[in-house]
Amino acid sequence: MITQGPSFTYFYLVKTSTLRIVVLLAALSIIGITITQVYWVRKAFDLQRSDFDRQVNTALLSVAQKFFSLNNNPAPAINPVVQISTNYYAVMLNSDINPSMLEFLLKTELEKRGIEVDFEYGIYDCSQECMVYGQMVSAGIVNSESQLSKQPKLKNASYYFGVRFPGRELQLLNQMGIWTFSSLVLLVVIIFFAYALFVILRQRKLSEIQKDFINNMTHEFKTPLATIALSNEVLRQQAHQPQTERLLSYTHIIEQETQRMRQHLERLLQVARLDKPDLQLKKETVLIEDLLSAVVESMRPIINEKSAEVTIRSEATKKTVIGDLHHLSNIVANIIDNSLKYVEGNPQLCINTTDAGKYIQIQFIDNGIGIAHEYHKKIFHKFFRVPTGNVHNVKGFGLGLSYVKQVVDAHHGKLSLRSAPGEGTTLTILLPAS
Repeated sequence: MITQGPSFTYFYLVKTSTLRIVVLLAALSIIGITITQVYWVRKAFDLQRSDFDRQVNTALLSVAQKFFSLNNNPAPAINPVVQISTNYYAVMLNSDINPSMLEFLLKTELEKRGIEVDFEYGIYDCSQECMVYGQMVSAGIVNSESQLSKQPKLKNASYYFGVRFPGRELQLLNQMGIWTFSSLVLLVVIIFFAYALFVILRQRKLSEIQKDFINNMTHEFKTPLATIALSNEVLRQQAHQPQTERLLSYTHIIEQETQRMRQHLERLLQVARLDKPDLQLKKETVLIEDLLSAVVESMRPIINEKSAEVTIRSEATKKTVIGDLHHLSNIVANIIDNSLKYVEGNPQLCINTTDAGKYIQIQFIDNGIGIAHEYHKKIFHKFFRVPTGNVHNVKGFGLGLSYVKQVVDAHHGKLSLRSAPGEGTTLTILLPAS
């Protein structure tokens, strides 16, 4: 017998508490790093944007000064460069502008300052409120529609040129290569952390399920072993006494407990089968009605012991499937066994077979305690057992319905459940008819 004393409980609680603390600290660290990264990326972007604006202003001011020099006009006391929006600049010259000279000077001054980005320039005559000339100079980065013709008239200006940078944001991002790389690395770290956290929590859940399984298995084997040992001791002490009926009763007890042990071992073998990725099937033609009748007859002693009523109604015109007789018999036995265990009062089970397109539909309708809706998907998971409420001493490993689902899937069938607490359960299996 496996026991779990106070030291084990203390160790388990400490281990659980430590895991929670580690996960919490790791999550806080990742959140802190992410916030810091976002802060510095924004700061770096703002710095790049300020530097871009400064370089553009310097380049445009240089272009304006050269035009003032060429036209023998004195430079104004105020800065002729005005930033209208984030990517649009206006330079007030108040004199005629040669488009070819303007384009040459713009390209020269911008390249001198490392600004290699698409830009569009336009020359405006405010007295006529129109754009005299406009041109897009492409560096092959972005393709955008002209928007310079939509610019408003500027105050205190008669003649000016405007420059728009449609690829400004892309230029800034290209200049932040190291920050982009570090952000991608951080994103990968976060993804791996989330995956590792998922694996840790999943392993913890599996560990708890395994612990429950070991506890259930221990109790399941302990009872028949104790009964067999006690019956054997009585038989040994009374071996020379002529008490035939009493000895026969003890041999009957040993036989029953041995059968229980065989059933438990069969369930443990099902665990091994469930762990295999592909269920090996020995396919043959199976007559569904004969299969159901054979399983019910094999379970007749248990049915009689529980005063249960099991009826089979065959309404399907399709009679056979191609499948594994052994596995199909096992899943029917598991379903009937659940219907007999999870019930208050005398069990009643109706097994119906009907046609459902290319399938044979088998419905198991019982009067059991029912299953709450939140457990409908979980009951097909390995080792999961639904809380039984007022029904006590219901033993098992939580493997039956998981095995049923795997066998049905291996036969390319379908499985569905309809149940509610106090209203019984209807389990429906669809198997492809042969």
